[in-house]
Amino acid sequence: MTNQRQQTSKGNNDFRSVARSLTIVENDLKGAAQLLKGLDLSKNIPVIGITGPPGAGKSTLVNILLSALTNKGNKVAVLAIDPTSPFNFGSLLGDRIRMAGHFNHPNVFIRSLATRGSLGGLSAKTIEMTDVLKASGFDYVLVETVGVGQSEIEIVGLADVTLVVLVPEGGDEIQSIKSGLMEIADAFIVNKADRDGADIFANNLKKMVQQKGDHIPVFKTIAFQNHGITEVIDFITTPNEIKSSRKELLLAEKAYNLIRQKRMADISKPALQKTIAEAIKDPAFNLYSFIEKYSLRNY
Repeated sequence: MTNQRQQTSKGNNDFRSVARSLTIVENDLKGAAQLLKGLDLSKNIPVIGITGPPGAGKSTLVNILLSALTNKGNKVAVLAIDPTSPFNFGSLLGDRIRMAGHFNHPNVFIRSLATRGSLGGLSAKTIEMTDVLKASGFDYVLVETVGVGQSEIEIVGLADVTLVVLVPEGGDEIQSIKSGLMEIADAFIVNKADRDGADIFANNLKKMVQQKGDHIPVFKTIAFQNHGITEVIDFITTPNEIKSSRKELLLAEKAYNLIRQKRMADISKPALQKTIAEAIKDPAFNLYSFIEKYSLRNY
């Protein structure tokens, strides 16, 4: 019992160190740049991206995956991305009720992060914080992203394996899948497969994949019943050669997002809103003239 307590205490201390590092990076505190440059990313730690529309059961799926991975002795980190309100610049950072059973697990670390207005549900901070987790001794890093449709393709620059979670009622989403998600999915998961139309929906997905000549698996799961999870676990724990062959693309996407963040570092949305609130009082206000002047800092 004493050894177990010591191990748990050590794990908690390790997690506090990870949490501090994430806070430094997320808020660009002193030492953030040095911390990132000093990360040891030589180990190939799989990053599993889990995306899909709201209500598809992503959080429930993550909860079940956590149980399955930790039961195998793995140490797992979860970065849960929440939407940032474009109106009050706050974030709907929930309590992650579905993952509550894992908050005190000695091998599970969970952190929420706001999207900071990124259209794809991701931000450069997500990339940086994921790298911190990759360098912190975890066996897997799970990134659950807000489901916002086609622009979710940004995750291609972050995840080694991308799981797109859908539900049988998502028949109308087939077109959006053709437009974007098909390009990033390493596997489709038809969750809530006990609902009407699940088999037809899954078969339509398989036909779409076959038409493109891809070898993307389609899994059917009932996450809250732990049904179909074994196949998903086998998939994400097996080395994925497809993603490995796209290392240059992944790094280029990550570099693009990080460079974009640095270029936009001096642009504050709240400050922009206040400035534009004053500018529109002029009857001759023109958005494009405003943008040109604002960009040149002539205000």
